[in-house]
Amino acid sequence: MRLLENGKLKRAAVLLFGKYPGKFFINAYAKIGKFGNSDHDLQSQEIVEGNIFQLAEQIIEILDKKYFIKTISYDGLHRVETAPYPFEAIREALINAIIHRNYFGQPIQISIYLNKIMIWNVGELPEQITIEDLKRKHASYPRNPRLADVFFKGGLIEAWGRGTLKIINEYIQCGLPEPAIELMSGGIAVTLYKNFYAEEVLKTYNLNSRQFEALLLWRDKGFITTGAYKDYFNLSDRTALRDLTLLVEIKLLITNGDKKSTKYLYKKNLADKCRINGVNVG
Repeated sequence: MRLLENGKLKRAAVLLFGKYPGKFFINAYAKIGKFGNSDHDLQSQEIVEGNIFQLAEQIIEILDKKYFIKTISYDGLHRVETAPYPFEAIREALINAIIHRNYFGQPIQISIYLNKIMIWNVGELPEQITIEDLKRKHASYPRNPRLADVFFKGGLIEAWGRGTLKIINEYIQCGLPEPAIELMSGGIAVTLYKNFYAEEVLKTYNLNSRQFEALLLWRDKGFITTGAYKDYFNLSDRTALRDLTLLVEIKLLITNGDKKSTKYLYKKNLADKCRINGVNVG
């Protein structure tokens, strides 16, 4: 695995298999923070330490058990738990951050919000790659080739430059909005959305101000009625119906019921195929 040179361990060996890599790389850890309605509202945080195999395993387990609130349903007698995010997308984004970060810079930061999760790692893109390139197949330019080589040989990555493409495709298959990938504060941020009702996602639609406000206002309730919409915005029946019908046409809401009893339902977060089945990174 090319982790020895002249009988001495390479730095990659410490990051991969060391018991206490933090003794040599003081920022070789990850921070997880849960936020409220803004970045100023930090509700909880924790530090995850260990070698990079341990980091990957522990972070996914912590997210799954502590931060991801699952939806409960039943298939006959069987209880089914549906996670808020596609597991493979979370796994791929996390491993990308671990493999491609600069280990002499800031730790990995995982920020959890009501309707999104952002995974950030320090380290600029290689000059051969642009953000748009990350949305299609591209050549692989790992920042840490020895780390990438071990993860490749361990079957955890492919080494074909498809990591970000796999994240996007997983979201498309699950019927969720495309993740945002952007340069931020000297690093790369991948933002994964829980559903279509995050403000950043809604801004990509041509909504009027009433529609935009309503989708955020009744988001937690899960449905809107014509009466509630009309009364809140002081509209005529015709205008309220037109606004809500347009939201159905662009597939942000689904109708349920007839005429006066109609409810306009929010789309569920994940398709059945995207249910989480475990927390193993391999």
